[in-house]
Amino acid sequence: MNRENILHKVRSALGRGSVREAAAGIQPRLRVVEAGLEEKIRQFAQAFQALGGTFWRAESYEDVFQRVAGLLNGRSAVASNAPILRNCRIETLSGVVSDFHEEARLRLACATADIGITGADYALADTGSLVMFSSPAEARMISLLPPVHVAVVAKERILTGLDELFTLTPLPAEVSSSMVIITGPSRTADIEQILVRGVHGPGEIHAIVV
Repeated sequence: MNRENILHKVRSALGRGSVREAAAGIQPRLRVVEAGLEEKIRQFAQAFQALGGTFWRAESYEDVFQRVAGLLNGRSAVASNAPILRNCRIETLSGVVSDFHEEARLRLACATADIGITGADYALADTGSLVMFSSPAEARMISLLPPVHVAVVAKERILTGLDELFTLTPLPAEVSSSMVIITGPSRTADIEQILVRGVHGPGEIHAIVV
């Protein structure tokens, strides 16, 4: 039985006639709140920390380099191929593995690393969220498998919220096969509402705005 026959039987059982033409799509209303750069950074920091994340403000790429070096403190890390990480020379830090072009090598590195270091395409000030588009330069696995996630984002990429994001990128599927919005450390709660971190992703997250 083909798809149309099945749908016809369902419509008949529900007392409906033939398929009606879908109403013309209603254009979404996007409302972008006006805010200065410093205000967006302040809002993002406040929301991000309220979720349990650690916020860092860096004044230069060298400052990012030093902050990440301090976070590593002898631990192993895997870094994406994001240009902003190259600018900060993250791949030169001791213990950092980068420059991935094979999925098998990337998967093994992510499964054994203590820290995953990525860039972020955008950050949302109102919710303290990081927005990442999967690409050869920014493998999604790096932000998901290691128990600690460190994201470096340029201050100019901080947006007021989702409305501004969809104003800039109305069709994310045309940009990437996957858009991930990360809002705080991974957390879940059982039937007794006991909160547990790090079950479905990193239990510790750091954002460095430069």
